[in-house]
Amino acid sequence: MAIKHNQQIPHNHFRKDWQRRVRVHFDQPGRKLRRRNARLSKAAAVAPRPVDKLRPIVRCPTIKYNRRVRAGRGFTLTELKEAGIPRKLAPTIGISVDPRRQNLSTESLAVNVARLKEYHTRLILFPRKLGQHKKGDASKEDVSAVKNVVTRVKLGLPIVRAEAGISEIKKSDMPEPIEGGAYRKLRDLRSEARNLGKREKRAKEKADEAAAAKK
Repeated sequence: MAIKHNQQIPHNHFRKDWQRRVRVHFDQPGRKLRRRNARLSKAAAVAPRPVDKLRPIVRCPTIKYNRRVRAGRGFTLTELKEAGIPRKLAPTIGISVDPRRQNLSTESLAVNVARLKEYHTRLILFPRKLGQHKKGDASKEDVSAVKNVVTRVKLGLPIVRAEAGISEIKKSDMPEPIEGGAYRKLRDLRSEARNLGKREKRAKEKADEAAAAKK
């Protein structure tokens, strides 16, 4: 293609020292092993506690994704109150708390309260110091009987995808169609509600005139 007008003369640089700027990942297997060892050492350091915290079940935002459920940031103060867990105690026993989140439905509140109660029944709270039991700590027999410990909370209390709230119905079960159409019916009802006062006033005036005419 010919160059027209007063444009810049092409001067392409095809001999850059690109070998010096190439990044390779030959250490990927080694990094993988280091991450695995770090996870194991962390689990051993906090054992018998799980490495993660209990998270609530929340729905994804927007109409496109709100049929899905996932793990949230933390439980609301209302959920903790309903479950009977003090808000200051919750973070110390492996429960994540989010004071900013609000419960917008009774269904989500009930689901997360049940999740908290299930966690609390499974919880075995070790005493901070041996021989010094406080209120809420597990007994010595319970501590000694512990065998199977869950290393991750999400394995013991997984978040299962909820069933869709939409179900198919037969054509015979569908409601009868509205005569004249639903739109026309709604407009008529709206008009009647708007003009109700005027019509009642007009009818009352007409009745008063008729009563006065009879006298």
